[in-house]
Amino acid sequence: MYVPASFSDTNLDALLDLIRRHPLGMLVSAGPSGLLASPAPFLHREKEGKPVLVAHLARANPHWQDLQAIDECLIVFRGADNYVSPNWYPSKQATHKVVPTWNYEMVQVRGIPTVIESANWLRGQVSEFTDVMEQPRAAPWKLDDAPADFIDTQLKAIVGLEIAITQIQGKWKMSQNRSEEDARGVVAGLSNPDDAHANGEVAAIMTSRLKR
Repeated sequence: MYVPASFSDTNLDALLDLIRRHPLGMLVSAGPSGLLASPAPFLHREKEGKPVLVAHLARANPHWQDLQAIDECLIVFRGADNYVSPNWYPSKQATHKVVPTWNYEMVQVRGIPTVIESANWLRGQVSEFTDVMEQPRAAPWKLDDAPADFIDTQLKAIVGLEIAITQIQGKWKMSQNRSEEDARGVVAGLSNPDDAHANGEVAAIMTSRLKR
C-alpha cells in the first residue's frame, strides 16, 4: 500500500482499533488458482505473545484450499471514508487551485495463513466472535441458544483460518496534507446536515486527529 508519511499511522493500538470497529476484511491471495478475494469478519488474538487474526470461510469456498499452498496472504480493512468537495476549502476563494479528493482510513495486514478444520477450534472461534459482536446488546445471543445438533451441522460447513501477522500498515488520509484552515473547512462541510456529502463519523475522526 502506498502510504505517504503524512498519512501513515504506526500506532498498533489505533490499527487494531480499526479492525475491531470494521472487522469485515477482504482476504486476498495469489495461489494455484490465481488471484482470489474473499470477504470475512476477522478477530484479533494474541498467540504466544504474537498477534494473529482468526476467521472462518465456507467449506464450499475453494479459497481455503489455495491458502494451504501459499506462504503469504493480504487482508484489507476499510474504515470510514467520504468524498471531499473543493467547495469546503477556504483556500478555494483565494486561489481556486483545488481539486476533489477522498478521505479514508485503511489497515492492511500481511501474514502467514493456516487452515484449521478442528471442530473444537471452530466452535471456539465462532463463539468468541459472536460474544464480541453481541456484547453491546441488551440480551446478547449465545451460541448455546441454538440446538447443539444444529450448531454441529453448521460447523461442518466451515473451515477456520489463523493468520500469523508479519506486517501491518495503517493509512489515515484525513486532509493532513491541507492547511489547518482547509482541514477545518472539510470538518465543517462533513458536519453540515444540509450538505449532500455530510458524514458525521469522518468529521469526528478528523476532529480527533486535528487535536493531536
